This record gives sequence, structure tokens and C-alpha cells, in this order.
Amino acid sequence: MNKTAMEKNNKLGEILSGMNRVIVAFSGGVDSTLVLKRAQQELGEDNVLAVVVASELFRKEEFEGAVKLAEKMGVRVQQTEIKELEDAHIVANTPDSWYYSKKLLYSHLNGLAEEMGYDDVLDGMIMDDMDDFRPGLKARTEAGARSVLQEAGLYKQEVRELTKELDIPVWNKPASCSLASRIPYGIKLDKQKIDQVDQAEKFITKLGFDMVRVRHHEGVARIEVTSEEISKLLEHREEIQLKLESLGFNYVSLDLRGYRTGSMNEVLPAEELKSEVS
Repeated sequence: MNKTAMEKNNKLGEILSGMNRVIVAFSGGVDSTLVLKRAQQELGEDNVLAVVVASELFRKEEFEGAVKLAEKMGVRVQQTEIKELEDAHIVANTPDSWYYSKKLLYSHLNGLAEEMGYDDVLDGMIMDDMDDFRPGLKARTEAGARSVLQEAGLYKQEVRELTKELDIPVWNKPASCSLASRIPYGIKLDKQKIDQVDQAEKFITKLGFDMVRVRHHEGVARIEVTSEEISKLLEHREEIQLKLESLGFNYVSLDLRGYRTGSMNEVLPAEELKSEVS
């Protein structure tokens, strides 16, 4: 582990040790796993609660995996649920919808903290999140939640280094995000679209692809895989075409630019992105 990562890890420990009883918003990803592990080390198991939130916009397998991982780590787990598709702001699927989605989450977590006697709500936001379109930062700040990895100045690569050092198996787990991120702004969200994306991505992943996004453009599925795997995907084009048509897509396309995070945000004006992040 490099010296900078070690120094930031020490700072993270100092930040956590100054707290009392904390809730960790736990997704099972590498970032929230590091927060959970270090909180456990600094505060003890009795003062840390992993809250795993089931959502209509995230895969059931992600929820179940997070619960199992937290239990394996020996941390107390609280399973809960939010209904994002009951919120008109979120269903509208505008750039502001991400703010309302995070607002709903943090409000729910704050309610649990108050009800169960915890002092702080911690999330897994990192320094890299400052450079992307993250309306959730505003919701986080309004809710008073703590992004302790940001406070310690940690970037993704450093988080992975520290998590590997702690012998946690998710240290190299690919990032995951809301299935709503596959649907262009302005197209309303519903359970059918979310399920189509979910099933399409699972099918292609099982064919042996590490990173897959199926963007839902009404009747058109736009597939993103890494540029290195584009030729491999074309070898499976017939079975992919048949499967996605069976899910309700009229046309299936391949994005020749390959997989990239936040591709749906490419249509947003630069000034809007900047104003939302700040």
C-alpha cells in the first residue's frame, strides 16, 4: 500500500473514532464496504449498524449480496425498503430526479437513525464523485449525512487498495448503479422498463461479459460493453437479438464507443453538470 493511502486511512480512522453510534448505508460495493469495515474497527460492532435498502431501481441480487456480506463481516444488519416509483419526481426521470431519489434515501436513513438511537448516517461517496454529475451531493448535505471517505480525501483506487489490504473480497468489484441510469431523461420510469433492462443485462453478462449496460431508448436497446469486448459481443449477436426482442425491444443496437460511465449525461449542457455538482 502506498504512503498516501496509508495516511488517508489513518485520517479516516481519526474521523470515525470521534463518532459514537453510526448507521452505514451499505450497498455491498467497495466504497461502503470500506466505510463499514473501518467503522467496525474504530467503534466496535455494538455501535455500528449496516442498513441495506431494497429498491425497485436496483437488482434484488445486489440487495441480497449486501446483506450476506455484512453478516459475514459480523456487523448487525437492518434490512429496509424504499418505494422510489411512488415518487412522482423520481418517475418523471429528469436530471433532478437523482436529487429526489437520494433525498428519499437519506430521509429514510435519518428516520431509522432517530428511531433506533444512532447519531450519524454514513455513506460511501468518494472524491471521484466530486467530478461527476452527482445531485446526490446536495441531498446528502441537506440531510446532514457524512461522507467519511471524502472527508479523508480517498479516491477509488486508494479505496480498492485499502479494501484489498483488509482482505475483503469485493475490493475489485465493478461499480453498480441504479437501473434508472439506463433510461434517457424525459422518458418516465416504470417497472416494465426497469425489468427489461435488468433481464437484458443479466442475459448478456451470463454470456461472459464483465461490464454491460443496456440503455433503454423506448423500443431500442443500445448495448454498451468495453471496447475490448465489442468483437466478442458480435459473435453472440443472433442470440442477443432474439432474447432482447423477446423482452419487448423492437431493435437492438451496439454502441461503438463502448461502455462508459454516465453516458446518459452526455446530452446535458456542461453548465448544468457543473451547477449540479457544486
